[in-house]
Amino acid sequence: MTYQHRYLDGSPSALPVGKVVCVGRNYLEHIKELNNPVPETPILFMKPSTALVELNEPLRLPAGQGACHHEVELAVLIGQPLRQTDPALARRAVAGYAVALDLTLRELQDELKRQGHPWERAKAFDGSCPISPFLQPGELADPQDCDLSLSVNGELRQRGNTRQMITGVFDLIALMSRYFTLLPGDVALTGTPAGVAALHAGDQLALGLAGHRFAARVE
Repeated sequence: MTYQHRYLDGSPSALPVGKVVCVGRNYLEHIKELNNPVPETPILFMKPSTALVELNEPLRLPAGQGACHHEVELAVLIGQPLRQTDPALARRAVAGYAVALDLTLRELQDELKRQGHPWERAKAFDGSCPISPFLQPGELADPQDCDLSLSVNGELRQRGNTRQMITGVFDLIALMSRYFTLLPGDVALTGTPAGVAALHAGDQLALGLAGHRFAARVE
């Protein structure tokens, strides 16, 4: 099924499907659990448009490439071009909010890091960004104070709040726009709280964003 941005009421967005700009290590407890150093500046990387898939489609994990970890994140849909922008303009450019998974081939990522190589093979593979339908901007009272959660087979794995971010949502989008022009239809991911772990075939997932609940399953 071809991915298209959609809203909670099922209506399609008129925006095209663009790239996904992501940040690594934006929650302190997640940095600690992986024994990573705290970055002096946000670590940015990208996923192509082919990474985006609807969350309610069966999640297909890459075979034979080691553990694939879940990372639950607040996703932001960009509605206007942003280049060298500021946080206030970034906020006004938002066309929606969703909950997404940054699927990560952890063993491969660790090996790439040891070799000093980029992470894309571990982070940017096809289907590596399952994403829920978007809330309209006004449906999320405060993007910088909303709960995120992920349960797997009824067990709570990840729970956090966006106020725990090291770099806030709109400061982060403004920073992204200094390096990459953000176009309508692009998606910004904002980092994951602690609790990442491997997924397995047959897992049933429940994701939460500010009181909204979404289900997913691993094929």
